[in-house]
Amino acid sequence: MIDKKTLDQHGLTEDEYGLIVGLIGREPNLTELGIFSVMWSEHCGYKSSRVHLKKLPTEGKHVVQGPGENAGILDIGDGQVIVFKIESHNHPSFIEPYQGAATGVGGILRDIFTMGARPIAVLDSLRFGPPDDPKNRSVMEGVVSGIAGYGNSIGVPTVGGEVYFNPCYDLNPLVNVFCLGLADKDKIFYAKAEGAGNKVLYVGAKTGRDGIHGATMASAEFGKETEHKRPNVQVGDPFKEKLLLEACLEVMDRGLIVGIQDMGAAGLTCSTTEMADKGGMGIVVDLDKVPQREAGMTPYEILLSESQERMLIVAAPEKVAAVQEIFAKWDLDAPVIGEVVEGGRARISFKGEVVVDIPVDAVVNLCPAYNRPSRAPAVLPSPADLPPLPLPGDYGDVFLKLLASPTIADKEWVFRQYDHMVQVNTAFLPGADAALLRIKGSKKALAVSLDGNSLYTRLDPKTGAKIAVAEACRNLVCVGARPVGVTNCLNFGNPEKPEVMWQFEQAVDGMAEACRAFGIPVTGGNVSFYNDTEGLSIHPTPVLGIVGILDDIRKAVSPGFKAAGDAVVLLGENMEELGGSEYIRIVHNLEAGAPPAMDLEREKRLQEFLLEAMGAGLVRSAHDLAEGGLTVALAECAFHGARKTGCEVDLTDTLRPDALLFGETQSRIVITCRPANLGRFLKTAAARGVPAKSIGRTGGRDIAVRQKGRELLRVPVEKAYRAWKDALPNFFKVRT
Repeated sequence: MIDKKTLDQHGLTEDEYGLIVGLIGREPNLTELGIFSVMWSEHCGYKSSRVHLKKLPTEGKHVVQGPGENAGILDIGDGQVIVFKIESHNHPSFIEPYQGAATGVGGILRDIFTMGARPIAVLDSLRFGPPDDPKNRSVMEGVVSGIAGYGNSIGVPTVGGEVYFNPCYDLNPLVNVFCLGLADKDKIFYAKAEGAGNKVLYVGAKTGRDGIHGATMASAEFGKETEHKRPNVQVGDPFKEKLLLEACLEVMDRGLIVGIQDMGAAGLTCSTTEMADKGGMGIVVDLDKVPQREAGMTPYEILLSESQERMLIVAAPEKVAAVQEIFAKWDLDAPVIGEVVEGGRARISFKGEVVVDIPVDAVVNLCPAYNRPSRAPAVLPSPADLPPLPLPGDYGDVFLKLLASPTIADKEWVFRQYDHMVQVNTAFLPGADAALLRIKGSKKALAVSLDGNSLYTRLDPKTGAKIAVAEACRNLVCVGARPVGVTNCLNFGNPEKPEVMWQFEQAVDGMAEACRAFGIPVTGGNVSFYNDTEGLSIHPTPVLGIVGILDDIRKAVSPGFKAAGDAVVLLGENMEELGGSEYIRIVHNLEAGAPPAMDLEREKRLQEFLLEAMGAGLVRSAHDLAEGGLTVALAECAFHGARKTGCEVDLTDTLRPDALLFGETQSRIVITCRPANLGRFLKTAAARGVPAKSIGRTGGRDIAVRQKGRELLRVPVEKAYRAWKDALPNFFKVRT
């Protein structure tokens, strides 16, 4: 009988151990226990989330592959598909920021090219504690360097994303990485081990002791000590991954293989058992044939290692030599380590002895699913929770303070470290509402956005998740693309806490409702639980990665003002909503109140109308309103525009001035159009039931906003730009 201390070290309960004994008909040995430990971990087994994820819509006219594979696949026409996925690498990035982030990039790239697609873009969603803390700056520098070091070296552009700051991430940063790939529809590959007698090949880097129990580590809270967990963090080699990518795509292109899977979380364990299970087969493996870079490795270590840049391939016997020849050309190992067999069992030997003999179905499919207790907080936030807020004495000062807020401020300090132009598909530089990528040989373009406001989700998980979906879709629409599919990374605290489980349930419900409203299927994603350190949970942070299609890239729209004299139009309505805003957080030091309301039907009408107006050539620029509200959106339009053109705006709403200037009411977009098109634009909006009003003109060197003729603020564009541009770099200047 394995003792409780050993079970605790493997993240297994006594009940789970009893289930394992029943499934395999005997006591497992330590290696078999390790296999169940990683495959039944929260990270791999989704045992606290599966019952809720079933609520998400996963079918649609574009869907070729939904959840259950390495990545989702959507048909974009013309014989092509897009392959995309988002994953988290939060715990590793806390322990070892550079390698944690770098291997997060490497892992998501493999998820894409293992499906037969060439990765064409990476985006990242990063969350850190406030950068005025040296420790947070150190973590941030390491993470950004890790993403840059891996992505730049392998030659895949990092084209966009988001960076948020909040004290809740002080001890638990979030590193979510999204990758998009492009493939021919008739050259998709799956992680299946089919055909008895087919050979199993190990390809890529040698196996070491790094990353052992990485999946288990990602399924537990952190305490004060993290140094001892450093061996759980993998070490990446982007140059090796580049060779692996090209070799894999070549054997796929030549039709030499039957199936392929990345050795990701749980390493050789997950790839062998999952491929056998998906093929309805068994598998035999000889660990002595696994290339190893360290002496004296045990079966436990070989099977659970999460060393990077490794794949498992299944090929017919007569094609093995051709596969090995191609990998040798790319200077990579490709030994045969096993064979596909009948019977549904994984039999693994080491030094002539069978060390593992278990049913793959038990490992892959029979992990228990828990409907964990959930409980709403005793008091839910409401608008009434906000105390009386004094109006600022100088709205211009508040405006500058918001522009310098790290969450709102310019992120060039981050993205200038990334190569965002390699492969020369990048149509919009980072900083636009969405990344836009050309498809070579086609008029089409792909747009991608990552979004999620964790403060909204803490205050109201269901509404916050709806807003995350809506805003990511709105970002795509602002560049002219129609959303077609979504992947999600759900970052939450300890699911064994009823309040955290309630947050998760509510957020999934909100996501499901919003995705159905927009008609976008969820093709896959990732759940990252146990984002707790020393008992403190992060804000619930659902990050939505949404992909859109633009049929004609010549009709793409960017956020910057194009010329002086254009009409500035506000789509949507201004409301007195300050809960959860960056304004009350930065100026009044409050994280309180209810977040803005989200009317999905109103949002849908807004987006459909804007796409129609863009198709008719009526829109010169478009930018959605998010953190910081209307004034920040106007400023960003000025910063991204031609020669930093300013604007004069006069608003007629009877609202508190601070809510009018800085409130974050949803379903609002600022557009500009030529004066000659203004009447047609407003008439069409009215016919479609979309609120729209002309609020001013572009021009001049100031950003000026009046309310019913009374000037609330007037700030030179250059002064506002410097506050926005210099804020983040100033934190990283050498301090004496």
